Amino acid sequence: MLPTVAWEGETIRMVDQRKLPATETYVICKTVNDVARAIKTMVIRGAPAIGVSAAMGVALGASRSKATGTKQFATEFQRHCDLLAATRPTAVNLFWAIERMKQAFAEGAQAGESVEQLKARLRAAADRIHDDDVASCRAIGRHGAAVVPDEARILTHCNAGALATAGYGTALGVIRGAIEAGKHVTVLADETRPFLQGARLTAWELVRDGIDTTVITDNMAGAMMQAGLVDMVVVGADRIAANGDTANKIGTYSVAVLAREHSIPFYVAAPWSTIDLATPDGAAIPIEERASREVTHVGPTQVAPAGAKVRNPSFDVTPAKYITAIITERGVYRAPFDASLAEAAFDSLS
Repeated sequence: MLPTVAWEGETIRMVDQRKLPATETYVICKTVNDVARAIKTMVIRGAPAIGVSAAMGVALGASRSKATGTKQFATEFQRHCDLLAATRPTAVNLFWAIERMKQAFAEGAQAGESVEQLKARLRAAADRIHDDDVASCRAIGRHGAAVVPDEARILTHCNAGALATAGYGTALGVIRGAIEAGKHVTVLADETRPFLQGARLTAWELVRDGIDTTVITDNMAGAMMQAGLVDMVVVGADRIAANGDTANKIGTYSVAVLAREHSIPFYVAAPWSTIDLATPDGAAIPIEERASREVTHVGPTQVAPAGAKVRNPSFDVTPAKYITAIITERGVYRAPFDASLAEAAFDSLS
């Protein structure tokens, strides 16, 4: 599986997702500032991948520190965490991963570890977050495979594959898991305007894997459902509120409404780290607004007139009532989500 983000010596190597599928190139991050820039400018994207990259960025920043005392080192560590936390507001995995790194630091500091020991601890914590993400995605794939019919035409929106995670994927993990279970799956990939993650990234991943994939424009989804060409929808998530409301790439809400109208099951696949029980519902999820150029241009070509106003919310919120089930590494959860998700969280503590 393609390594979306990985250590390369004392640097971090990321697939430059802005250049795919035309060119497979990599960005080498030598500093924590490089990692923050890569997250903010979409070199790396996808909620789980953002979280993993942030954790690795914290560890990279620590490794570069010249601090000789733990007090100065702690100040630098906090500054690096704040820098990375400011890059993308919607994906809760970012903040979850940073909190994991803060916990690791606090444990080491409480144990009286030296600066060098703390550096090693942070590197190990980042590696665990990376490896846990891959394992979580594979578990999502196994659980998700159970809800996929033996013959299935699956519509997906945006990219929730290996490129959006540390490897294997969430929504695409369900597709991969179903195929590994011997099921016959074909995929309709929404192009996902304005950044074209479906056309550029999802299709690129699936074609590389030899999976039957057809790219459609976003406004074709309803017609495909009406024609009986879609059996189920599987998407990823950037944040799932306690009641099941789900923030995902802009356009997901429209797909969910269309799926309900055509009695097509709509599944959300995401690691448990994407579930934010501290956020009661979708209205409390911050929605990132990105640069207008993403809408007015396709690559270097301007497609909208100068002077036109532009809106570019990067995400929308799908109300829980449109979601058939939420698939995580812990299992498949159904409505009422406020009860099923809370019970799963309680079980994990007991």
